[in-house]
Order: sequence, then structure tokens, then C-alpha cells
Amino acid sequence: METGEPARGTDPTTARGGPGADLVDVAVTPLAPERFRDVLSAESLASFERTITRGRALMDGRTLWTVNSTARGGGVAEMLRSLIGYVRGAGLDARWVVIGGDAEFFRVTKRLHNRLHGSDDGSRLGEQERAVYERRCAAEAELLAQRLGPGDVVLLHDPQTAGMIPRLLATELPVIWRAHIGLDRPNDVVRDAWHFLIPYVERAHAYVFSRPTYAWEGLDRAKVTVIAPSIDAFSPKNQAMSFTGVTAVLRAAGLAADHHHGSRAVFERLDGSVGRVQRAARVIEERALRLDAPLVTQVSRWDRLKDPLGVLAGFVEHVRADEEPHLVLAGPDVTAVDDDPEGAEVLADVEAAWRGLPRAARRRVHLALLPMEDPDENAVIVNALQRRADVVVQKSIAEGFGLTVAEAMWKGRPVVATSVGGIQDQIEDGSTGLLVAPHDLSAFGERVGDLLADPHAAERMGAAAWSRVRDLFLGPRHLGQYVDLLERVLDGRAPSPG
Repeated sequence: METGEPARGTDPTTARGGPGADLVDVAVTPLAPERFRDVLSAESLASFERTITRGRALMDGRTLWTVNSTARGGGVAEMLRSLIGYVRGAGLDARWVVIGGDAEFFRVTKRLHNRLHGSDDGSRLGEQERAVYERRCAAEAELLAQRLGPGDVVLLHDPQTAGMIPRLLATELPVIWRAHIGLDRPNDVVRDAWHFLIPYVERAHAYVFSRPTYAWEGLDRAKVTVIAPSIDAFSPKNQAMSFTGVTAVLRAAGLAADHHHGSRAVFERLDGSVGRVQRAARVIEERALRLDAPLVTQVSRWDRLKDPLGVLAGFVEHVRADEEPHLVLAGPDVTAVDDDPEGAEVLADVEAAWRGLPRAARRRVHLALLPMEDPDENAVIVNALQRRADVVVQKSIAEGFGLTVAEAMWKGRPVVATSVGGIQDQIEDGSTGLLVAPHDLSAFGERVGDLLADPHAAERMGAAAWSRVRDLFLGPRHLGQYVDLLERVLDGRAPSPG
């Protein structure tokens, strides 16, 4: 896919950096920064306008190249699409390219990904894995180097791209590496992944992490910048929805007792075109969910670290049933996710636990498998589910950042979540949400029950949550921090690579 502009240097459709190398341009729709005028405070809007002015002056005649390993699926790709869209909408030249890779390369990078999360697969990463990794990264870096122009800046994302750094530094252009995953308390498995990657990463001009505690041991602290991720307030997942719009989407998706497909189940796609909800979720339930039932919702992957079994147990055992609240556990339809066998296993465990509940409890719990064929359709269903909820929960056992929390807060929902990873940065306990220990089911259920029992307090908390996201977790703050970093790198205040 082309970005709509002629690429400089070698034609990406024919160039090769080596056997099997491939570098694909991702089409990005320019997004108008002016849309934030109706969202930001006066102070934040003025700061954003200064960011755009500084960015234009700083990047005049330069191109910012953003490089990762996938254009779809997951929060990173979703975030890049919107951030790069705003950069392009502001009149700056920004390109997004995705590296290729064979099964052998991605087996190595998947192992690195898991190890950075602290998960041990029982075998070490040795010289054979390093050779596979370096061969692919060198080929992709060669291809990119042929396209770079004088003064350009390269921003690489995550373990898949770290091995490109040595070749790109030979161009004498600034190279920044960004990590989107991390652990507050790294173990030896995490350090093993660091050991594998540090010979490449340490040479970059700057490193970006999502939290201070995620910065790796052994890296030059003077080169470290902390930039928290952000959500796009205007994407299908977060755009404003009326009550009738929410109702229409839920009906069309089969997530309301009245399942008829109304003509109003339409939404605006990120590129400005009109989409329609045409696919229904697959719902495991005793009885369809009424639109007036009190509702608790968690939306996440079917992943043990998201603890859907804990949510189920905490809800059934510790949330008061006086008003007969319902729970929706929503995640992707596992039949549409071929590369995640664990997702199907986790769903099977959750379904077995659901079937083992007393019938009175079982009829108040709904397992929703959301359609995945159209990412924007999936996103607007998530949007409607979160807006429909009286309380949104995120009971993760571990979390990198967990932007699903900020997404719910942006919708004015009170959130009960666990005090892990970046969730702690999003929620101020007691004011913009409630935090509980990861394994404390009793406290989890009590906090949810308290919010259900006091809708006025829940509404106040939701309003405070919306303000916090507006001030801290939208694109303008994110882009401003990147402009700050680019200024430091380009004027030489960041240390030179080793």
C-alpha cells in the first residue's frame, strides 16, 4: 500500500535489501488537528498549537520514518495510525513502513516478546537465533537506508526492529528506538531478553519507554525518555455516541434483547467514510441482555493475564445481586484469531466456569465473542459496550499499559481495575477510578458493588476520569513529548550513540 506520495529513493515495490526482505508502506489518512478545538482545555489547545508550530519548523525538509512489524491488530498499530495521521494532517512529512519477516524470524521475535513479559519458554536464545534475527534485520535496514534522505529521522518500534539500528546508524541520521512493553519487576527471563537486544538498542540516539520502571538496566539513562501512550478521541472505538446510537449498535451486534438491525447502526470510520454494523457477536448466554439491566463490563483479549476467570468469580461471589446486575465479558471471536490457540483455551475455561454456575447467576453473565472481520466495526461495538456499562472493569494480573482503561474513562465510565503496570498511571485511586490488588476478589466485588449502589458517585467519578484522559492521555500530549524528544536529538543534546 502506498501512502499517496511518491517515495524517495528506491521503489519499495521492487527493491530488496536481501533475500526475502520486504518493506511495505502503510496508507495513513491525514487527520485534521483542528478537531481537538472542541475537546481540549484552552491551555492544552494553546500548547498543542505551539507543538504544531515547533514540529513544522523542526521537521522542515525532513521526513519522519516510523517502522514496526505490523499495520493491523493490537494497540500499537492502532495508536500509530492516529498519531501519524495527525502529524500528516499538520503538514509534516511522516511515513509508516512495516518490515517483513519469515516464520523463523517471527518465532524468534515472539520468544523475545514473551520473555520481555517475563514468560519463560524453557530454552535459551542462542547464536542460531541471533543469526536468524540479524540476517532479517540487516536486510530490512538496508532496504530502508536506500529510501532515507538528508536530515530524516527514524523511529523504530519494539524488539522486531532493534536489530536494524547498527545499519541505520551508518547513514549518520538520528535513530530512536521505542519499547511498548515492560515489567515493573523484571526477572531473569526478562533480563535474558535484554541481554539479547542491548547490543543493538544501546547504540540508538534515544530510547523511549512507557513508564520509568520499564527502562532497561544497562542502558544509558541520559538517553531514556518516558512517553506514555495515548488514545484517539475520534476513532470508532472512542468517538462520541448518542444513546440511540449506542442502542442501535448493540441491537445490530446482537448484544441487546431486541436484536433487530436498525438503520441507525452507522458510524464514522477513521478516514471519514461511513460504516455500518453488519455482523453480530457470538454470545454465550442463558437469556439476552436487557437494555435497562445494571451492567458491569470487561473488554479484553481472552488471556489469562486479563483474568476473566477472576472477574467472573469476583462478580458472582462478591457483587451484591439486589438489583440483579449483569456482567458482560467481551473479547475477540477466537475462531477469527488463527495465531492465538491460548485464546480458545482461555475462553473454554471461562465457558466451563460459567456453565458450572447456579442458573440464577448464570443468566446474569454473558460471554460475547466480537466480530473481527472489520476492525472499525469491532471498535464501534466495543465503544457501545463501554458506554452502555454502568461500571467498566479491568482486572489484569499483569499489564504493560492497558489503554482499555483510558478508553473507558474517556467515555465517562467509572473503572475498577488492578494496581498493575500502566493502569496505576491512568487511575487516581478514589477520584478517577478505583484500584484493587490483582488477586483480591472480595475487594474487587465490593468496589464494583459500591459504584452500582451509588450512581451519583459513579457519575462524579466518571466525569473526573474523562477530564484526566483529556489532560493526559490524548494525542496532543503524546505528540508534544515527541517534538521535545526530536528537538533534543536533532540539536545534539542527546548523547551520541556508542
